[in-house]
Amino acid sequence: QVQLVESGGGLVQPGGSLRLSCAASGSMFSIYIMGWYRQAPGKQRELVADITSGGSTNYADSVKGRFTISRDNVKNTVYLQMNSLKPEDTAVYYCNAVYRGLETYDYWGQGTQVTVSS
Repeated sequence: QVQLVESGGGLVQPGGSLRLSCAASGSMFSIYIMGWYRQAPGKQRELVADITSGGSTNYADSVKGRFTISRDNVKNTVYLQMNSLKPEDTAVYYCNAVYRGLETYDYWGQGTQVTVSS
């Protein structure tokens, strides 16, 4: 069992920056693919970025060059550095941990609100 707790959301002006953190409890954090998803009002949840246990990253086209995902396997934490924020980045951001082996383990955090507005 893995519990995920996000932090770092808030209100920021367009062009500003925020760093989201997701702290994971439980064991074997390093085996999980960690991801950040977001859901805006009236829209489906979408992948923002993810990172494998080995550090390979994947980004949505809409955030490439602006967002950076990273992980610290000692602190059991994954981060999302968001720069050059736009109003369309406004959403609830969710942390996800997934492991696909003989069984699939899939965990979600409670979400943190990011609002980009002047």
